[in-house]
Amino acid sequence: MSKQSDAVSALTVIDADVAAHLVSRRHAITKGVTTSGLVMAGLRIGTVPAALAALATDAYGQGRLPTVVSGVLNFALRLEYLEAEFYNLGVAAPNLIPQADRQIFTTIQAHENAHVQYLRDTLGTAARPKPVFDFTAGNGAGNGPFADVFTNYNTFKAVAQAFEDTGVRAYKGQAPALQPYKDVLQAALTIHSVEARHAAEIRRLRGNFADNEPNEGWITNADTDITGTAAVYAGEANTTQLGLNVTTVTSVSAKEVTEAFDEPLTMAAVLAIIDPFIV
Repeated sequence: MSKQSDAVSALTVIDADVAAHLVSRRHAITKGVTTSGLVMAGLRIGTVPAALAALATDAYGQGRLPTVVSGVLNFALRLEYLEAEFYNLGVAAPNLIPQADRQIFTTIQAHENAHVQYLRDTLGTAARPKPVFDFTAGNGAGNGPFADVFTNYNTFKAVAQAFEDTGVRAYKGQAPALQPYKDVLQAALTIHSVEARHAAEIRRLRGNFADNEPNEGWITNADTDITGTAAVYAGEANTTQLGLNVTTVTSVSAKEVTEAFDEPLTMAAVLAIIDPFIV
């Protein structure tokens, strides 16, 4: 099997992993979560925000979402609007994505569009409209630092990585806000790693699956080889978790400790990162 096929397989088997952890029969009985058609449909597309939204709908009913949950879902929706339109335009761009890599991006594209649809359906009239995007990061000028994003495959992959790495940290950053809403929190955290598979595969794709720094499936320190994306990786060199400097309790290097943990980003930090891409 080719490396590209391995990557696609990794992206498409996620629904089984999610279903096994998120809505097992035991959990459904003990926690009272309704395994509805909406939940299961959400799981089949293997998404962080869609499964989160589906469980939120089951728990609270559309139109009755707590303000905090609605705020987090709308935050997720803005990110998913961004990613979905990015992949839609990238897949449609002539001669951009090589045939060997195309299925990776069409798989991710399908996920992101499903994210948008489920979040909009769950939020109903509370869903915020899709912004207008400038994927050159020029705030509408069309001549930002990624001006060749849809004509240069290397630029396209670099921007994709930045978006996916931002998304992983963004969802982790919202966990504290969801703590009072246990089912929603469990949904978000249980499948947090699933969203990270997009990021890992794109990172590895940029390095032709050789796993050489800095193009590995994980973030090392706050390193980035993508000009203008320092904010995406700010804080990733942290080695302290729950008040404990991990380097004091293990023989592995500080660099490897940073690779073992993703750091959360605040909502404000994420919105600042994506602001140049919004008109």
